[in-house]
Amino acid sequence: MSGLIPQHFINDLVSRVDIVDVLSKRIDLKKAGKEFKAVCPFHNDKNPSLTISPSKGFYHCFSCGAHGTALGFLMEYEHLSFVEAIESLASDLGLEVPYEKSSKPIKQNNDLFSMMEKLQKKFQDNLKDELKAIKYLKERGIDGRTAKKFGIGYAKKGWRNILDEFGKNEKKINLLTSLGLIIKKSDDNYYDRFRDRIIFPIRDARGRFIGFGGRVFNDEQPKYLNSPETSLFHKGKELYGLYECQQSMRDIDRLVVVEGYMDVIGLSQNGVEYAVASMGTATTNDHFNRLFRLTDSIFFCFDGDDAGLKAAWRALENSLIHLRDGRQIKFVFLPDGEDPDSYIKNNGTSKFEEQLDSGKDLSDFLIDKISENIDLKSIDGKARLAERAKPLISKIPDGIFKELIIEKLSISVNISSKKLTALISKVNRKESMRPKTRSFTKMMSHKSSKAQPSIIKKSIMLILNYPEAAKSIKTHDFKDYKKPGIKILLKLIKTTQEEANINAASLIERWRDDDEGRHLAKLAINLFPDNPEFDASKELNDSLVQITKNFYSERINFLIEKQSKNELSEKDKNELSRMIIRNKSL
Repeated sequence: MSGLIPQHFINDLVSRVDIVDVLSKRIDLKKAGKEFKAVCPFHNDKNPSLTISPSKGFYHCFSCGAHGTALGFLMEYEHLSFVEAIESLASDLGLEVPYEKSSKPIKQNNDLFSMMEKLQKKFQDNLKDELKAIKYLKERGIDGRTAKKFGIGYAKKGWRNILDEFGKNEKKINLLTSLGLIIKKSDDNYYDRFRDRIIFPIRDARGRFIGFGGRVFNDEQPKYLNSPETSLFHKGKELYGLYECQQSMRDIDRLVVVEGYMDVIGLSQNGVEYAVASMGTATTNDHFNRLFRLTDSIFFCFDGDDAGLKAAWRALENSLIHLRDGRQIKFVFLPDGEDPDSYIKNNGTSKFEEQLDSGKDLSDFLIDKISENIDLKSIDGKARLAERAKPLISKIPDGIFKELIIEKLSISVNISSKKLTALISKVNRKESMRPKTRSFTKMMSHKSSKAQPSIIKKSIMLILNYPEAAKSIKTHDFKDYKKPGIKILLKLIKTTQEEANINAASLIERWRDDDEGRHLAKLAINLFPDNPEFDASKELNDSLVQITKNFYSERINFLIEKQSKNELSEKDKNELSRMIIRNKSL
């Protein structure tokens, strides 16, 4: 943990919060015995596969594997930081977060948002008095209502406007620097990043200002200038216009991903409220996760030039692992010289939407692209096409969608879909046959087989499901056992014995950032009998005794082997005698 919020407060908060109450405000839950079921919001779930356990305070999806506590759900579902999720839960319970005295980063975070709010207002106020900027927006067809909706502003000419007004002291200067709004020169002086530019504010999922984009009025370079990566702004996670889209539309049937700010704004003004932009970066996994949580239909609309084609191909490559049955991705390439903003202004909304509807399906774009410069009439050409396709199609999750793409490709190469599937599977088998180091992460996986969990894994699962069982643990002696999972098992035992009323959710959150503990949520599923005769305390004690026996046995064998080589020291001899006696007493 960061140490900025007292650990005892986090434990108490997670223990007190009602996970059913938190989730039911965001998704539909249905009672199922002692637990609740829901359609999982983290994948294209047709049947309720999300299970919520109110007694243990966590959720788990048996389909996609999503899991966690109420805290983790807020972070994933609403794209909140850890601190923001803590603040949200505390607010719901009417609690004030007791930040420690050393919590400068958290206070600074609040200060950063406050500073961004002030700067946004300043930029927006500047626009009212800048005729050149107003004229430019009017020439681009942006009216006052749309400018207000997107908070468009203007950064004045000059090198120190922001610095002089908002950098009155060292603390303020540090804030502005960390936000990337002023830049430090080598002589310990500073200057404004945005100067004489139209300003496009960027909001997060909660509508807070996290960054800015600035556009020049002429052909100067760079034409667009974005805020740098900061503690608030991460280009790979944010989509420009998504907040405004969600504010305008209750139900989002489809989303259009475009390249620039003006494309989003121009489309919105002409009735296409469902456009977002990835702000100069390739569409990332985080972007796709956010998009597919809102809709099953995504359209990439790019210029028809080389740059647009390259951007579309990068988007296709990154999208493959996110394809599921029922999801649709199309690629729309506008005529040369046109971008979404200019096209909709010149041709109207209905024509633009016709372009979307007639867009190229992902499967067609994929096959067309990998077929370039290949003679499909020749055997060699067909073989090259199949070879190019294999690593791409192997990324697509199994399902009808994948089968249909293979079927379409098999027609192009004139071999059976069955044979093509076998070729692609061969790639996957090669990947799976690569040697992998056994780790605690692998040990924690519960997806692999129906086999019984290891004794260490079983002990961890028992404590997570029955924390009270650890209160009556008898003596155990395996702290020096060098096996995956032992360290976190000892931590769990110590914590449950020292802290009364701690539950599974609190245990999971305690080690969220621990190398081993971050996998605990995967083991919080109850695989034990649900009947009053099941004695969790006895099961746990028996498991710990078995772990101790295993440790003793391995250590004894090791020492005996040393003894056979005449390498046993006096200390080793004493240890061997103790081990043998202890092992017999178990």
